[in-house]
Amino acid sequence: MTKSQTILVRSLIVFLMSLAPTWAMAQGATGAAAPVAYGSVNELNGILTQLQQTAQSMLADLQKARIDKWKTDGATKRQTQGNVESLKRNLQTALPDMITELSNKPEDTAASFMLYRNLDALYDVFGSVVESAGAFGSKDEFQSLSNDMNGLESARRSLGERVQKLTASKEDEVVHLRAQLKMLSAGPPAAPKKTVIDDTEPAKKPAVKKKVTKPKPATPPAATPASTPPTN
Repeated sequence: MTKSQTILVRSLIVFLMSLAPTWAMAQGATGAAAPVAYGSVNELNGILTQLQQTAQSMLADLQKARIDKWKTDGATKRQTQGNVESLKRNLQTALPDMITELSNKPEDTAASFMLYRNLDALYDVFGSVVESAGAFGSKDEFQSLSNDMNGLESARRSLGERVQKLTASKEDEVVHLRAQLKMLSAGPPAAPKKTVIDDTEPAKKPAVKKKVTKPKPATPPAATPASTPPTN
């Protein structure tokens, strides 16, 4: 893995750790996480198997190194021997525990970050020992340690690529869970108002016929009796 790729992975680790609280909160609100896919477990098992084999080879070759016979000054020998002892403790105790932890939780972000950071530290310290072996040790020592270095680099690169994919996957998951959290916080949606449309025509009332008032016949005037002529 190049220096720029290493910096990218470290940046992604920091970024994903900043998302961890939201991710945990959202998972708590929406239930347990989905089961890990078989492909993801299979990929991790391949990386861890390679790493375990490399660690065993590193430990054996470090124990065989005769640093006291190297053609260099005492200060360099003491510093290298101190690095070797530190590497041995890591390979015998810290690394196996981290591998077991991640094996039990294949997509756990904290376990993935912890193992990658440890490999990063091992790579730096072991690299200095290999460099010193090339300058002051025997050819066989240098060749063996160089092979171990290549195996460590391969395992570190594979795990780094997995961390990148895991970061992208968790970021998408956090975005989705944030949306779910927002919906849960808002409460149930209000029931939609029902608009009843009455499309039936009301029955028409029969038209009321107007009563026609017939005019009353005119009453003829009463006959005036004829006047009786006066008698003589």
